[in-house]
This record gives sequence, structure tokens and C-alpha cells, in this order.
Amino acid sequence: MSRNIATIAFYHAAARTSSRATVKHMVWVRLGLVAFVLVWLFDLAGARFYVPIWAAFLVALGLELHYFFGARRVRPRIRERDEGEELLLVRDGDEEFWIPYAGESPDKVEELVAEARAQAEADETVETDVPAEQRTLRPLLVGLGVIAALAGIVWIAGPRGWDGLHDDEKAKATALFSAEASRIVGRPVEIRCDESRRIVGAVQHSDGIAEVGGDLAYLTPDRCHDLYRQAFGGGGPFSQTARAIAVLAHESWHLRGERDEGTTECFGLQSGVALARRLGASDDTARRMMRQQLAENALRAQGGVEYLVPPECRDGGELDLDPGSSRFP
Repeated sequence: MSRNIATIAFYHAAARTSSRATVKHMVWVRLGLVAFVLVWLFDLAGARFYVPIWAAFLVALGLELHYFFGARRVRPRIRERDEGEELLLVRDGDEEFWIPYAGESPDKVEELVAEARAQAEADETVETDVPAEQRTLRPLLVGLGVIAALAGIVWIAGPRGWDGLHDDEKAKATALFSAEASRIVGRPVEIRCDESRRIVGAVQHSDGIAEVGGDLAYLTPDRCHDLYRQAFGGGGPFSQTARAIAVLAHESWHLRGERDEGTTECFGLQSGVALARRLGASDDTARRMMRQQLAENALRAQGGVEYLVPPECRDGGELDLDPGSSRFP
């Protein structure tokens, strides 16, 4: 019996600790959601590009429901115990009671159970001003209120990224993109941003698309926004900006007539240095951007080996557009 009682006493302490931990977890979940929404709104570290805002709200809602339904499970009525006092868990129908136990007889245990039941009923009477269901729902309602408030803030803030720009800003940007592409191609071409998201991006799993030798190319809205921030907004995250510049140069070489993807990528990275400078980057930054893209080429090519730059894409190689310079790209 002593071993069973010790086990029960341990369970009693663990139950109280678990309850306190659940409350702390809920608080941290809500604080984490607030922090993420702020990071997402200000697009810190490219959060908008990597994580859709609805995913964070969905996770938070799932955790709130998890804690809510977990709290509704039947729990034993727990009373504080004195130091050194052992507690015995007694089940009476659908109810459970913790009672002090020191080797009492069965009759004495029955008396203690009756006292525990009477005390529980008295406690419920004291709390009649707040219905039990309302007390159970309160944590969930608080959590849903936090989620709703943050969702409202995101909605009021309005669309961001390329979709958040005014039409005149978009027109100014695409005119610049087209002019830069025309400079690489050597004739007038047009760059459009696929706002319908039906031509590139989610469907085609790429950042841009162009007809070889044609006069029109499409970029994803995300890449268009990266280019816009570099040209008109002082720049964005380094890697995203570098990728956007490389994509614009890549599609420009397709319009110029280059069909092979690996060769096009090699030429695009070299042209991307001058393109980045014209969009506001320093020469050192422009070269670091394209060198980063060249270094990451092997990783991206895992999704399609045709995009892997050939061995001739090197300083002094057959694909070096400026063999007189030792700086590549």
C-alpha cells in the first residue's frame, strides 16, 4: 500500500505541474504569434517570402484547440496537502477525489470521501458567479481573441509586396525591368510580372519564363518586388535580391536567343553584375551577389540538371564574356 500511495502522491504533484506548464505554454504560443506577425509585417529577414501568414495563424489555432480540449478532460479534484501528508486517489462513479491517507480503515476512508465531496460542492457554490462552462471556455476565447486581433491588424495593414504597390509604381518598375532586359538583349523587349500567378511561380515552379528569341518574358511577383526594392527602395535581403537580378538577366539571355539553360545561366550571372550596379548596388556587392548565385547553382540544379552551368563557365573559359578580366563573374 505504501508504494501505491507514494505513486499517487507523485501523480498528484505531476498533475499540478502539468497544469501550470499548460498555462505557460499557451502564454508563450500567443507571445510567439505576436512576435511572428510583427516580423512578417515588417518583412524582417524575408519572412514574407518564406512563410505565408495564414500558416502561422493555422498553427496557433490548432494549438489553442489542443489546449482547450485537453483542459476539458475529467480531472480529479485536488486539494493541497500538508508537508509529509500522503494522498489517496479515490474514484466514486465519474468523480475522483484526493483524500489524506495514513492507514485509515475502509469506514474512515468513506467518511473522508464524504467530506471531500461536501467540500467540492461548497467550492462550486462559491463560484456560482462564473458558470463552469464559461470558466472552461475563457482560455479558448482569450486565445481566439488574440488571433482575431492580430488577423485584423494584418488585414488593416493591407497587401504587401508587389501586390501592395500602386499601379503607377508597378508601371514604372516594369518599364525599368524592360529597359534593362532590352539592354542585355540588344533590342526592345518587354518584362511583365505574372500577377495572375498562372504562368510562372506556383504552377511552373520557376521564377521566370521567356520564349527563346521572343520579345516577352514573365517574372513572378516576388522577384519583381525584390527588383523593385533594389531599384527604388534601397534594397532588400541580399540573397533574394541576388536571385531576382540573376533571374532577370537569365530570362533576358533567353530572349536574346540562347536556348541551353546551363549556358543561359552562365551568361546571366555575368550580365547580372552590371545589371546589379545599374539597379543601385556597388561593384563589390554586385559581384558578391552573382558569385553567391554561381556557388549555389549546383544546389538549385538538383531540381533540374539542365540548369547546371557547364565547366566552361569560369574565368578564362569558353563562356567567359570578358576574357580580358580576371574577375569572374
